[in-house]
Amino acid sequence: MGYDETLANRVRQALSKHSDFDEKRMFGGLAFMVHGHMCCAILGSEIMVRVGPAGHAKALSAPHAREMDFTGRPLVGMVYVGSAGFKTEKALDAWVERGLSFVLSLPAREPKKLVAKRPRQRS
Repeated sequence: MGYDETLANRVRQALSKHSDFDEKRMFGGLAFMVHGHMCCAILGSEIMVRVGPAGHAKALSAPHAREMDFTGRPLVGMVYVGSAGFKTEKALDAWVERGLSFVLSLPAREPKKLVAKRPRQRS
């Protein structure tokens, strides 16, 4: 699927105003993580925003937003936003802010420790 690199740079700029963040390839696109939680992601030329269950209905009422149904079942707390919904920097900033508001309300996650895999013993 990939993702729009220009949009990725716009999201990076929006997030850099507020918080430290990490990037991780997920869902065939690029996810932006804040305190170990996914805040938003880019799939193709759209964004997926984590708004939380309480913010779900309000987010869906916004123009160009729809349910996130990546697996075929809607996932409450996540929405897709079509490119027309974030044409301006102000509109993109508002969506990123929705994601940040929810993620910053969660307790920070400890980074996962990487465990080296042991080679298999052949019998």
